[in-house]
Amino acid sequence: METDVNGLEVLSRAEAIALLETQEVGRLVYTRRALPAIRPVNFAVRAGAVLIWTGSASSLGQAVRGAVVAFEADQLDRATRSGWSVAVLGTAQLVTDELELARARQDGPVPWAPGVKDHLIRIPLTVVTGRWLGERAAVPAGVVVSGSGAVR
Repeated sequence: METDVNGLEVLSRAEAIALLETQEVGRLVYTRRALPAIRPVNFAVRAGAVLIWTGSASSLGQAVRGAVVAFEADQLDRATRSGWSVAVLGTAQLVTDELELARARQDGPVPWAPGVKDHLIRIPLTVVTGRWLGERAAVPAGVVVSGSGAVR
C-alpha cells in the first residue's frame, strides 16, 4: 500500500475510476474571467471520460470548452472520518458526434438542474488520482477492493 506525504493511501488509477463511477455528483473546477471557479454538477463516467450536460447559453459551457479543467468527486463518512476522493485533469471538449450525443441522452447522465441542457461536455480521464482516508469499511457497494486496485 502506497501512502502520500500526509499518510493517506494512494489509490491505483483503476480503483480511482471504479470509485468515481459510483457517484453522480462532483465538482468541476475551471477558470472564469481569469479566476478559479468551482461548480457542483451531476455527471457520468463513460468510455474513458466524465460527461456533463450544460446549456448552450451557460457560462459554464462557454468557459470550459477546450480548457484544461479539474473534476473531483468523493464519498465521506463523517461518523467514521473515512472515505475517498478522486480528481481528474483533462481538456474539456464539446461533444458534437451525433451518435455519442444520442448515447448520452439514453444512458445518461440525466441533468438534475432545470432548463434545457443541449451541450455535452466530455472530460477525458487524462490524469486520474485518488486518496483514501481512514478505514476501508466505507467501500461503496459494487466495488471490490484488492491490493492491486478495484474490480467492479
